[in-house]
Amino acid sequence: MTTYNTADRPNFVQLQYAFTAHIRNPEKNPCPEAIEKRRMKIYCELLYNNVEDFIASTYPVLRQIIPDDHWHNMIRDYFANHLSHTPLFTEIPREFLKFLEHERQPHTNDPPFLLELAHYEWVELALSIADDKIDELLINIHGDLLAGMPVISPLAWILDYHFPVHKIGPTFQSTDTNGSHTHLVVYRDSKFDIHFIEINSVTAQLLHNITANPDKTGRVILQQIASELKHPNPDIVIQGGLEILNDLQKREVILGTYY
Repeated sequence: MTTYNTADRPNFVQLQYAFTAHIRNPEKNPCPEAIEKRRMKIYCELLYNNVEDFIASTYPVLRQIIPDDHWHNMIRDYFANHLSHTPLFTEIPREFLKFLEHERQPHTNDPPFLLELAHYEWVELALSIADDKIDELLINIHGDLLAGMPVISPLAWILDYHFPVHKIGPTFQSTDTNGSHTHLVVYRDSKFDIHFIEINSVTAQLLHNITANPDKTGRVILQQIASELKHPNPDIVIQGGLEILNDLQKREVILGTYY
């Protein structure tokens, strides 16, 4: 945890730091003498409960499958030791994810999919509040997806995981991936609804290639995939890829083509 030397600060500043230090970790930081302990306990419980409740609501599956003691130890660790870089309440879940990914020491009782499941659950909130703009003047919604350059919605995220995070819950907790991967598209449509689609590795590669090559046509990208697959009949891959692109456009993952 970051500590501050406040010895040269005015008394009221020293009191503020002591106040917040006790709230973050009452077991290690004494209650300021100028404040009644009963009142400080109320502050401690109120702030911790607010943060814990918001994190639990963003990570409902994680909360369900992790035992209470382990869960609260994890939240307490975050509450006491993570230095947030934003005052926005809606950013708390992202800050918690950063803490899990970069600061917290793994525990022997952690499920092996903890980080991936946490990321997957955070994505829903992140997309629901994302402010990415779609410049409709640059997109032809009736464009030919083979002859033109397909456009993926900025509100569609292609996600690759080792674990089947979308299936994990109280009755199913995969602990061995057997070398497999799970590919998902999570996106927000024009009605602000969040959707999740499981896709195969070829579709995932198609979407990754479109993202990485915005100057290439759908046909060129599909021809490259056919070549990588060493498919004896590239036209079959191209036709199948076009069907996938058309379906994804109906779902608003693909928006059309660039003018």
